[in-house]
Amino acid sequence: MLPRPAGQLHARVVPSDLNVMKRAGAMGSSRNRGPESAVGNLSSDALQDFVSILRIRLTEEAILQLKLSGVVAGSVHLSNGQEAIPVGVVKVREPQDVIFGTYRGHGWALACGLPVVDLLRELCGRSGGTNGGRGGSAYLSAPDYGFYGENSIVGAGAPIAVGAALAARFDDSRRVAIAVFGDGAMNQGSVHEAMNMAAAFDLPVVFVCENNRYAELTRNESMVKDPVLSNRAAAYGMLGVRVDGNDVTEIRDAAADALSRARAGRGPTMIEAMTQRIVGHYVGDAETYRDPGELDDARRDEPLARLRRELGSSGRTMETITELEKAVQDEVDQAIAEATSSPPADAISVLSTAIRKLHHVSLAATLSVEGGRGVETKPLSDRAVFA
Repeated sequence: MLPRPAGQLHARVVPSDLNVMKRAGAMGSSRNRGPESAVGNLSSDALQDFVSILRIRLTEEAILQLKLSGVVAGSVHLSNGQEAIPVGVVKVREPQDVIFGTYRGHGWALACGLPVVDLLRELCGRSGGTNGGRGGSAYLSAPDYGFYGENSIVGAGAPIAVGAALAARFDDSRRVAIAVFGDGAMNQGSVHEAMNMAAAFDLPVVFVCENNRYAELTRNESMVKDPVLSNRAAAYGMLGVRVDGNDVTEIRDAAADALSRARAGRGPTMIEAMTQRIVGHYVGDAETYRDPGELDDARRDEPLARLRRELGSSGRTMETITELEKAVQDEVDQAIAEATSSPPADAISVLSTAIRKLHHVSLAATLSVEGGRGVETKPLSDRAVFA
């Protein structure tokens, strides 16, 4: 067990009360409340999950069209088919918990409560984006909502999450860090080091592996001896579980247990969530590596298709489902209109997000003067310094 420091020799490293309050109000669906109120109280988990997953799906489809039309610049990786994982995990986190995602992280940001319009403004390089329109698809973050960012380096979010968990040991926040990565990242040294340290010191981390079966364009089983990646957890001395990544309830239950264990000081857990992306690895991916019929099977089993069947079999009318779909589509359409009509990110103020204060100081030469006249200083130069 990592020792706690004596006395007050450390800074309190917790999100501000304002940010925690924002997140407390954002659990589940955030400021995106329109569809939830469209049919009154969404009393069933299935209806709530349907809205949350549909919001992510329709937003990703909108992003694809904006990318193809040239409005979104840079590389884009979509999460279509994997939406149940962020929806399930986020639903059972506490407001102080923090999430570190991958470059396929739009769904996680939305599940954390980031409004659709703020996400789209960011991807379109517009002012009002969650990072001022400067982060784009692969680098966005929304710390006010507990989403501490995507990471374009495969597996690099895991050690950062361990750092947040280590800080929680010192600040009494009861915070749990959630590290998200794909199956390909399991072969990265950074993920191994993060898991080892988290287990060695019983740090409050939940490692979520979104196993979509492909490390970019390569099948997972062609690269590893044991394709059940959660089996690796035992080597670190942590609990590892494999769940159906298209089943929100199963994910939610596994995440609730892992978060509870971490908060109780029982160390980290690895959750391997089995899923399939029903789009390419990136926009423009020809997907020639897939077997014939593979995508058809995946589309029948993806979380949105499952929930439509579940809602139908539970007696929900098609009118209710159609009304929800229209409400979510209206929300996304309005966000597209607002985002694309927003002004571009202000290039003049670009330093404002990186530099808190800019001022000039005089560097002085201290000259000893004979004759007992003491010390004289003369300016050598002015240099801009960052504080």
